Amino acid sequence: MSQDYTVPEEAVAAAEVPEPGAVTIVVPTFNESANIRRLLHQITESVPSRLPCEVVFVDDSTDDTPDVIREAARDCPFPVTVLHREEPVGGLGGAVVEGMKAAGSDWIVVMDGDCQHPPSLVPDLVATGERAGAGLVVASRYLKGGSRAGLAGSYRVAVSRGATWLTKSLFPRRLHGISDPMSGFFAIRRGDVTAEALKPLGYKILLELAVRSRPRAVSEVPFVFQERFAGASKSTAQEGLRFLRHLAGLRTADPLARMVVFGLIGLTGFVPNLAALWAMTEAGLHYLPAEIVANQFGVAWNFLLIEKLLFRDRRRHRHWADRTLRFALLANADLVLRIPLIALLVAQFGLAVLPATAFALVITFVLRFAGTEALVYLPRRSRTARSTA
Repeated sequence: MSQDYTVPEEAVAAAEVPEPGAVTIVVPTFNESANIRRLLHQITESVPSRLPCEVVFVDDSTDDTPDVIREAARDCPFPVTVLHREEPVGGLGGAVVEGMKAAGSDWIVVMDGDCQHPPSLVPDLVATGERAGAGLVVASRYLKGGSRAGLAGSYRVAVSRGATWLTKSLFPRRLHGISDPMSGFFAIRRGDVTAEALKPLGYKILLELAVRSRPRAVSEVPFVFQERFAGASKSTAQEGLRFLRHLAGLRTADPLARMVVFGLIGLTGFVPNLAALWAMTEAGLHYLPAEIVANQFGVAWNFLLIEKLLFRDRRRHRHWADRTLRFALLANADLVLRIPLIALLVAQFGLAVLPATAFALVITFVLRFAGTEALVYLPRRSRTARSTA
């Protein structure tokens, strides 16, 4: 239908919230063609009579979902836009960010395309935000009056509860006042979020919003999670792993948290290091060259974990061979620096060997962390930036 649709004056007058109260409903879709007509019918029945709206579908489908949306949109009394992505960067969360960038209203409501989120609640989400002066309003299954009844089976219920507990444990301050951080149904003021600051991975975009750019005021409304109308759930083991990687990335965004995780990864490196040392000395190799070679096994182990868990989103700044060489040089420099430092602390400052060793370990660890972040994973300075500095 035409994108020049003008909202009738009667609809504006009937809106329960003052202007700017129009809403953009962002619906990320992946092969949801069987649900589209019902979803648009539900939106038509419950939203336009209470406040002006537009719907933006951001589609990553491999079926005919975009065509079904365009055909069904002809019967809708509001603008419907389809943004089809050839590459689903960031998964469902990335689709939501694209929808936010395309939104034309001050309020954006994000909801799924499988009819498990009731569109009748959209006006209430916006009205609650206007009354409370909130920047984010979450539809929660865990408030009084809410329900997770639409979750299919005890396994999915257990996974949902476990994920909720884990996220709230990891981000107690950022998620304070949000009882359902796993919800995919929420309203946010466009001015309260900077889409460019988001780094979505997978389908839990509310968590990304709350942690990276949480609005100062948050409200909640209860909702009953419905059963899927058609098709199969997109929640898979692969999505679960993406969710855990996303959690790790969010948690290590803080420099102190990154340093702690860096240290924990370093501790696990003792296992391959000692295993390789034992194998080589048992085979008759002298312990000194065995120590040097075994250290490389620990370095390789640490590098793989740091690449996967700690600096995953920064790997694009340098070629993998460049990163590998720099990391190996820093890790071995740590070993070379530690021995002279211990000798200096014992000979010049009179420290005993054990406290001198502990102090040297702390100093070289901090230097190795700072060096790894600055020399391996931070973006290169462009020639233009260097010439103008």
